[in-house]
Amino acid sequence: MSHRNARLTVHGRRLLVERVRSGRPVAHVAAEMGVSRPTAHKWLLRWRAEGESGLHDRSSQPRRTPHRTPAALEDRVCRLRQERKLGPARIGPILGLPASTVHRVLARHGLNRLAFLDRPTGQVIRRYERSRPGELVHVDVKKLGRIPDGGGWRIHGRAACPDRRRTTGFDYIHSAVDDHSRLAYSEVHPDEKAATCAAFLQRAAAFFATCGILRVERVLTDNAWPYRKSFAWRQALADLGASGKLTRIYRPQTNGKVERFNRTLLDEWAYLRPYTSNAERTAALADFLHTYNHHRCHTALGGHPPISRVNNASGQYS
Repeated sequence: MSHRNARLTVHGRRLLVERVRSGRPVAHVAAEMGVSRPTAHKWLLRWRAEGESGLHDRSSQPRRTPHRTPAALEDRVCRLRQERKLGPARIGPILGLPASTVHRVLARHGLNRLAFLDRPTGQVIRRYERSRPGELVHVDVKKLGRIPDGGGWRIHGRAACPDRRRTTGFDYIHSAVDDHSRLAYSEVHPDEKAATCAAFLQRAAAFFATCGILRVERVLTDNAWPYRKSFAWRQALADLGASGKLTRIYRPQTNGKVERFNRTLLDEWAYLRPYTSNAERTAALADFLHTYNHHRCHTALGGHPPISRVNNASGQYS
């Protein structure tokens, strides 16, 4: 990619060479193209020495960096980060380095944000993204306490609800998230039985189809029994022509996209405001999903909503 202020792109440099080769003076061609004569001569000399490849930009990375932090010292910085989760301001005094230098070392090794690390092991989390919609769909279930009629302690206060620890039961929020587009679909159910999970998958695939994702190729889930052993789940996968994949045991990060969606679901729907009944909260789910899919900016998508990554989406901006 050319410098943002460059007068000539690769095509412009090629045009400059062609005009000079036709017999025109270099000074005249340079004036026409808005560059200096030294610049025009530079590209001509590169073309004569290297051919077509000489018209492309070269890396500005230096061939050697004599003042770079020694590799052994960088290793110590990385170990402190991974083993003790320390930041640049604390690692610097330990090793006698400026905090800014420590930050550059951490950024160079992909350790500058703790979110990039698996907290228990300190290993860098390998992030991935499928290349097309429908290639992989993440599925998970979130357990959520039901709201009693009239509202719970969030409306009436803790003092007015001394028995708030007693639950009125649980809702199970089944969610499916497309890996490439982050398009999401959720339903509220009273259980997470195999038949419920299988039926949810069928409806989730139908929803994705209405948005332009015509086929679900693979479904990633945790190791819960309905996904691992049930005939109903296997049959639902077969009906869709999809294959099932399980995460590694005790590694929820593998299913991280739907796990992160669950957190957004709680922050922006379940706990967004106090609800006066369970039915009111359930009814608000549809509006949240529409906003999430069609209007909410997603940082992993460059600030665009998930629907922007789906081809031929119906009602894209409704």
